[in-house]
Amino acid sequence: MFGTLRVTPPAPGPGGRDRRVAMPFHPELARKLAPLRGVTREDLLTDPEAQRLFAEYVRDPAEWSLPAGVTVEDVTLDGPHGPIPVRTYRTTDTPGRALLWAHGGGFVFGDLDKPEARVVSAELAARTGAFVVSVGYRLARDGVRHPVPIDDVDAAWRWLTGEAAPGVPAALGGASAGAALVLATALRARDRAADGGSAPDLLLLAYPFAHYPNPALDDDVAAEMRELPPFTRFHPADVERMVRAYVGRISDVPPDALPGAARLDGLPATRILLSEYDDLRASGELLERQMREAGVPVSTYLACGMPHGHLNRTPALDEVDASLGYLAAALAAG
Repeated sequence: MFGTLRVTPPAPGPGGRDRRVAMPFHPELARKLAPLRGVTREDLLTDPEAQRLFAEYVRDPAEWSLPAGVTVEDVTLDGPHGPIPVRTYRTTDTPGRALLWAHGGGFVFGDLDKPEARVVSAELAARTGAFVVSVGYRLARDGVRHPVPIDDVDAAWRWLTGEAAPGVPAALGGASAGAALVLATALRARDRAADGGSAPDLLLLAYPFAHYPNPALDDDVAAEMRELPPFTRFHPADVERMVRAYVGRISDVPPDALPGAARLDGLPATRILLSEYDDLRASGELLERQMREAGVPVSTYLACGMPHGHLNRTPALDEVDASLGYLAAALAAG
């Protein structure tokens, strides 16, 4: 049963990793995931019973509502490839911090209404008082390819730091594919800083997809992952499809597309949130080691019992609440 799954977190790096005891797949999710054993992504598109079970699986114990005191506004920016929608979240007219946040979705899915965009942004604004901007970058569809999504995120970063909140300490954050986009944006900002550009003072990376090929999990974790339904997994063919959609090929992938291949020195302090039951967890773990080697202050937090994309759920789940707390504490501390 999924409720018996257990893995061991990687050994902590010097002074870096938040040490937590691994746990079984979260019991609330395991109970609803068991009937979906063997279900594929294709089944979720065609099988009504699989769709019903999946709808139950993604339903959280309680509905989420916008935290009291958070004001939301939709804004459209001028970008190098056309208009860019952003959504702002604030609790005060004079915030002490700012954050640009990018949702995930394998570069091809997601929007500003996705929980990973709206729930995360609103919760971080409420918990820290920061001015949070969620960016609706162009997706890798209908001929859109790298570097267009990065260009959109970069344009939103310039707007945030140059017009919306000039002079306010600002961070970049994102989840999964969005984490790759904000990391690439941070690299651009680092390289522009010598000419007076604004570089982030913090990076928040949730279960980042930063490498191609995706690094392999260690044997123990890989064995546990085999117990999960296929639709929860990122097999090599799935990763290849994401990269082809985003870059247009799987050879000669530009270093900033999956920026674990880029030069990482000179980046600001970075906090990495890992999902325990996640094929992409190995990418976040490798990125931590690379950053540490490059002299970047970095630490990670393991969301125990959680699958990839767990920030698409609400803080009604204790481990989602804890993950949001980790990000919020890092943002508040600067």
